[in-house]
Amino acid sequence: MCGIAGFADRSPESPSRRDSDFALVHRMCQVIRHRGPDDEGIHVESGAGLGMRRLSIIDLSTGQQPIHNEDDTIWLVFNGEIYNYRELRVELEQAGHRFYTASDTETIVHAYEQWGEECFRRLRGMFGIAIWDRRARTLLLARDRAGIKPLHYAEHGGRLFFGSELKSLLAAGAVDGGIDAESLDHYLSFLYTPRDRSIFKGVNKLPPGHLLRWHDGKATVRAFWQIDARESFRGTAEDAAQELRRVMADAVRSHMVSDVPLGAFLSGGVDSSAVVGFMTEASDRPVKTFSIGFDDPEFDELDHARAVATHFGTEHHEFVVRPDALGILDQLIEHFDEPFADSSAIPTWYVSEIARRHVTVVLSGDGGDELFGGYDRYLPHPRVAQFDRLPIPGRRRIASAVWPLLPHGVQGKNFLRHVARDDNGRFLESVALFREDEKDALYTPSFRAQLNGARAEDRLGRHFERFARLPAQSRMMRFDFETYLPEDVLTKVDRMSMAHSIESRVPLLDNDVIDFAATLPTEMKIHQGRRKHVMKEALKGMVPDAILNRKKQGFGVPLGAWFRGGLTDVFADVLGSARTRQRGYFQPAFIERIVQEHLSGRRDHTLQLWQLLVFELWHRHYVDQLSYRSVDSTTVYQSSVGR
Repeated sequence: MCGIAGFADRSPESPSRRDSDFALVHRMCQVIRHRGPDDEGIHVESGAGLGMRRLSIIDLSTGQQPIHNEDDTIWLVFNGEIYNYRELRVELEQAGHRFYTASDTETIVHAYEQWGEECFRRLRGMFGIAIWDRRARTLLLARDRAGIKPLHYAEHGGRLFFGSELKSLLAAGAVDGGIDAESLDHYLSFLYTPRDRSIFKGVNKLPPGHLLRWHDGKATVRAFWQIDARESFRGTAEDAAQELRRVMADAVRSHMVSDVPLGAFLSGGVDSSAVVGFMTEASDRPVKTFSIGFDDPEFDELDHARAVATHFGTEHHEFVVRPDALGILDQLIEHFDEPFADSSAIPTWYVSEIARRHVTVVLSGDGGDELFGGYDRYLPHPRVAQFDRLPIPGRRRIASAVWPLLPHGVQGKNFLRHVARDDNGRFLESVALFREDEKDALYTPSFRAQLNGARAEDRLGRHFERFARLPAQSRMMRFDFETYLPEDVLTKVDRMSMAHSIESRVPLLDNDVIDFAATLPTEMKIHQGRRKHVMKEALKGMVPDAILNRKKQGFGVPLGAWFRGGLTDVFADVLGSARTRQRGYFQPAFIERIVQEHLSGRRDHTLQLWQLLVFELWHRHYVDQLSYRSVDSTTVYQSSVGR
């Protein structure tokens, strides 16, 4: 586990600037030191520079990066873990490759030599990879199938820059600072920026399961893997449960490979309990578990986590998050680099902090909801289901004609707008924070003009197209797997765990688990209203029935209660300030109205106000700071982010 950064030149004959290029890559690595506090490695040659910060997990003595092949023509830096590296190494040694380390990293180098770009399909693990091929004068970037590990890139000044975190590109002077209007619009709809763009113009993310090839100044991006759009399993429900249990147990066992202390995040839900259960089966000592709770019983799951910890005999640690957790907000914003409004980042920060006191690696249960149908939104709301059963011909067309005629705020308008849509549209609306009509009132005319008619819903809705032949609930799960999972859930866990120099592994997103889950039909995942049906059947006898059958609680945060309990001033002070009102993105009158409605108790705008607050504080930290930065690339960006 580590952070990577570097560049490649447009021209294969670019002159060597070894000293200045070494200093450049060093700056890019220094700002992500938290990702790898144990070591720094840099390789610079004519045409490319690769750097990494290392958190030592496997092969502590000889696994330093960058790693090279036998004749030094292939160089690689890598963030992540490869769980099948031993099997691949045997195959590669039989093909004649010679190894000089015992690390999983070197396996990737020789796999690329042997299989070229197809090697990425053979890797079982999580990764952000950069390979410099000297003979081909080509840089390759690759990101794992689910998007567990991040990778950003930008073309600037004849070079392609890359980094695990956006702040490395800022340190390189590869970001001009302009806001990408479509990414801001996407953030306000869905809490996070798009999976293939960023909040800054010209800076992109490499999507999950994709690789980038940079040669002669041209970047080409293509998918090397996509989740299957078919449901091909033909066995019985009992067969599926039995096979799923085997696949999950094998995935957890493979993810426990480590030369440093290891533990697990435990929420008391089905997914994390399953991971802890399989870890217990595979371990000869008590598993270390870590949980977070709240004073508010509506959000607190500590009793359930304790029950699971007692059941499996774990060495359990916990922490209660209180309203003063907002004191870490500046640190959260700094570590995300982009505006990110999922407030569960707060407890994830704290659970990572307490885990780091005891272990260097943790396993989490992320991915189970998206693969096996765990979210409430996969089931229609009772009122919506009742509407769909009405014996009225053309009921959706009628609703579509009526709702625009109703005044804003009239009871029933939002419901009619929602039911007028098709299944895909209803789902998109169910996960949106600011709806299109609200954004019409929020945006200034000048910002609206920058969008040039682009809509976040349209952009994100294209993910449904490849799954058009699947049932609606399967489309929703595949949609979340490709969007919400990598850009919200996994981004949150990566940044918060890495902020504390701790590696988070995700066994439920193992290649084999993903592939098997994709084959299962919808009715095995959501059966007679029971979500995660096949997974719960697979876990019978291991996870307590009380955990399997309890209502899903989710990793929510009592933001509303915190703000009502004396923290409301943060909204008025920040969102009402002159600096905020003069940005030019939002209508001050609209923000003032929703702040007043919230403070008076007329309407609950907690989540929307949180989004606006996070964006404004992010803007102050990154854009305002960046606007004062010298255009001289020798200016070190860490002077503004490391304060």
